[in-house]
Amino acid sequence: MSGEKPRNLGDQGYVPPPLVGSLSAKLLVLTVAFVMLAELLLYAPSLSNFRVGWLTDRISAGHLAILVLEATPEDLVSTTMKADLLEQADAYAVVLRRPDRRLLLYTERPPDIEVTIDLRRQSLLGDIRSAFATMLTRQNRILRVLGPSPKSPDLTIEMVLDEAELRVEMLQYSRNILFLSLVISLITAGLLYLSLQWLMVRPMRRIAEGVTEFARNPEDATGGIQPISRSDEIGVINGVLVQMQGGLRGALKQRERLAELGSAVTKINHDLRGILSTAVLVSDRLANLPDPQVQRIAPPLVQAIDRAINLCTQTLNFARDEGPQLTQTRFRLADLMNDVAGDLALLDEPLCPIDNQIEAGLVVEADRDQLYRVFANIARNACEAGARNVRIVAESDNGATVIDIVDDGPGLSRQAVERLFQPFAGSARKGGTGLGLVIARDVMRAHGGDIELLSTGAEGTVFRLRLPTAV
Repeated sequence: MSGEKPRNLGDQGYVPPPLVGSLSAKLLVLTVAFVMLAELLLYAPSLSNFRVGWLTDRISAGHLAILVLEATPEDLVSTTMKADLLEQADAYAVVLRRPDRRLLLYTERPPDIEVTIDLRRQSLLGDIRSAFATMLTRQNRILRVLGPSPKSPDLTIEMVLDEAELRVEMLQYSRNILFLSLVISLITAGLLYLSLQWLMVRPMRRIAEGVTEFARNPEDATGGIQPISRSDEIGVINGVLVQMQGGLRGALKQRERLAELGSAVTKINHDLRGILSTAVLVSDRLANLPDPQVQRIAPPLVQAIDRAINLCTQTLNFARDEGPQLTQTRFRLADLMNDVAGDLALLDEPLCPIDNQIEAGLVVEADRDQLYRVFANIARNACEAGARNVRIVAESDNGATVIDIVDDGPGLSRQAVERLFQPFAGSARKGGTGLGLVIARDVMRAHGGDIELLSTGAEGTVFRLRLPTAV
């Protein structure tokens, strides 16, 4: 109900609902109601059949009485005997109609007839209407009943009798039907109640207890929802909940590891910054030396140290669940790709060449250092995975800049694809942390774009990146 407040099961534990509001009690009430409704629908034709059967029995009794009259000489049939025969038949008069003659049994003139009932012409709806008319009539009506003899269908019996006794018998029959319906309803509902308790309520209660126990202590691997050996809907639900429970426990453990990682990074960040600051001072002094070789190597070294410092900061932000801080500028995308290709070529072990096919006039508005990290990371991953060449193309498409990084490597494994953007789980190379693509996606989304794996296989891998077009 909309006004009912939900209970906090995590604090109080599982509390079964009261019996009145339980599912079993509701089913019990509905079962009784449905059985009574079914009995009500069957009551009308059943009452009609009872009325027709009662009148047929009276026709049979009247035939028997008239046969006694026919077998006895007329001068020996006294008025007292006729009255006894009529009393046995519960009638004022009985008439036997034969093709050749008619026999009449009565002692005095019968009362005026109010209703004529011909059992030779019956219909279900007509009999039902007549039955309820008898039930609803409070006064005693005089009935004229015509019908074939049960023993000799070619003979017609006509009787005049009271309706009051028929009405009394029909009321008694209705009371018996009502009592029998209640008994059947209660027995059926009781059996359904026990079946529901065994098949549904108890398993659902165990599932609810397991969910509550898991909510109170998710780290306890021995508690929570337990597997059951059922193949029906409840078994399917239980299996799905068990899998969900395992996934949540894994996510909680991973979150705990990430929190520990953030704490560790926070502790070493100060020391690492100090070490890198010393490296900056040394590189600055190297940059002032007149040696041409040193002059060529020093600038990339300074840039590498600056990016290392920035990497420490970004890792710390990721551990703290903070998004990248952007400093957006306008620049040519082709120039950035040339820097990436040039810096990767200066490594001690040069990686595969990068074929920059981006048009020189394509301008983006973004954080240059952040995008450098994204492209350098993807290109380095491709080369380390076995690619011999990396090609970068870009074009404008519906208000966005679409950049494809295409390599001719062996492709990613199925496990790597499934965990591609999961931190500490999506690395495709040995010793990788799995943070590269995660941070790359965060950077692209911070710019209002995104990154996706377009295709991978034996012919190579394609990553597609989107950036909003510079205004």
